Amino acid sequence: MTHILGISAYYHDSAAALIRDGEIIAAAQEERFTRRKHDPGFPKNAIAYCLEEGKIRPAQLDSVVFYEKPFVKFERLLETYLAFAPSGFRSFQRAMSLWIEHKLHMPQEIRAGLGEGFRGQLCFTDHHESHAASAFFPSPFEEAAILTMDAVGEWSTSSIGFGQKNRIQLLHEMRFPHSLGMLYSAFTYYTGFKVNSGEYKLMGLAPYGEPKYIDRILEKMARIEEDGSLWLDMSYFNYCQGLTMTSEKFHELFGGPPRKPEGLITQKDMDLAASIQVVCEEAVLRAARHAHRLTQARNLVMAGGVALNCVANGRLLREGPFENIWVQPASGDAGGALGSALLVWHHLLDNVRHPKPSDGQKGSLLGPAFGNQDIGLFLDSIGATHEYIEDEKSLIDRVVNLLDQEKIIGWFQGRMEYGPRALGCRSIIGDARSTRMQQTMNLKIKFRESFRPFAPCVLREYIDTVFDTRPNEDSPYMLFVALVREDWRIPLSAEDKEKMRDPDLRIRVSVPRSKVPAITHVDYSARIQTVDAERHGRYYRLMRRFFELTGCPVIVNTSFNIRGEPIVCTPEDAYRCF
Repeated sequence: MTHILGISAYYHDSAAALIRDGEIIAAAQEERFTRRKHDPGFPKNAIAYCLEEGKIRPAQLDSVVFYEKPFVKFERLLETYLAFAPSGFRSFQRAMSLWIEHKLHMPQEIRAGLGEGFRGQLCFTDHHESHAASAFFPSPFEEAAILTMDAVGEWSTSSIGFGQKNRIQLLHEMRFPHSLGMLYSAFTYYTGFKVNSGEYKLMGLAPYGEPKYIDRILEKMARIEEDGSLWLDMSYFNYCQGLTMTSEKFHELFGGPPRKPEGLITQKDMDLAASIQVVCEEAVLRAARHAHRLTQARNLVMAGGVALNCVANGRLLREGPFENIWVQPASGDAGGALGSALLVWHHLLDNVRHPKPSDGQKGSLLGPAFGNQDIGLFLDSIGATHEYIEDEKSLIDRVVNLLDQEKIIGWFQGRMEYGPRALGCRSIIGDARSTRMQQTMNLKIKFRESFRPFAPCVLREYIDTVFDTRPNEDSPYMLFVALVREDWRIPLSAEDKEKMRDPDLRIRVSVPRSKVPAITHVDYSARIQTVDAERHGRYYRLMRRFFELTGCPVIVNTSFNIRGEPIVCTPEDAYRCF
């Protein structure tokens, strides 16, 4: 047996992934173990879990792969700082301490982290090749165009490629500092959200605004070419040399300084969010069309941070030119750990690839699981009030009846999800028909911004009953947005329309727009996750029973955590959080 361990570390969302003879055995982010959100440190806990799940020791690893090439990245960093010197010295100082202490010594860091037993091969792959591999190799396609888009790797910020059988080839790339991910993050920063984690908040804010600033963005600071490549006027940005994303020139263009975090969200912020979202979608659509022209492929696979923009993905799926799209659920840096391991298995070792009809990602349920005994021992040890229901049917009936009573359930079972989305094993769930559920979950359970929508889970066989999709559309990773069907919508009254003009987003979001108001955003959209028996097991059986009781094939699903905390991993995390 051949065991390959992939690692991502020291930038954002460190992770480890283990494959055995090409099969994905385990994968997890370090943040889930340390409880430090987006933990960038060396993933020693994630590595330990992967080895334990694989029932192997470090000595049994044939290869360990790092997801990018540190020295090439260091070259880019030095060249950038030299180009802007003497500006940017504080940023240079901060960056150099991390490089000198850790990043320039990755071989030693990895060997030290694994212990003295490891004697295998140590490999380094290209950042965007790792993304491309994570997108293509687990996908269900024999061949596909590949699109990777993020902030920046070594030099690349986006790439177009082609995957066929057991090989991938990157055909074109866009280079730093011109970056769609950086552009979107600049607006994330300017509207008061945290870079590298607040981009999805910006996407959720966009439907409240009007895209009034598109012309200003495209005439002054950015240009999108027909092939989807991007040119940025760097005088509007500060990320090359400073500790912020935007420059004073950017602030002057939009009439003031960035919104302070936790400050009042104004209509201007909503309009900016709407504008940059449209620009992002246009860039993604153009890049995808160019990838189709180059490859003539029927299928597309995607990875990189921008691939988590499910609104852009939804438009791409609806508007073509590809028949099918598969997006890596751990599209950010965490997914690079998996991609790098698969790259070595298929490219370096030249092993045959056997795509699975669904995909090879196993529902992305690749993290730790805990048995009844483990959970019971923990609850007993702290004297918690609890009840054990031995029969699954009785358990499901109990939970379904609670959901029907508008109770909110902490649902902890099976293997933890790999990636930023809850997929039915570390979830907080509720009745999507409830008019109070969205606000209750946001303000009393998740302690997060009131404007943010919740995502639905829907039984896959009923997806086109509720949403405007193809029949039986497969969307198991919550990476595509679709519209609620007309016959499920509720016409807005005159009073509702007046509420929709209220500057308070809590008022706007409280207006019911469909028969499932808890998951319907202000533009009638929803970030859908399909649930099927093969991937989701007990979670599917729970939803099926809810449908039998209520006639509704949809429930609310959000990640089991509160704001600022990673998704829960252990029974202790779940108990403390809930």
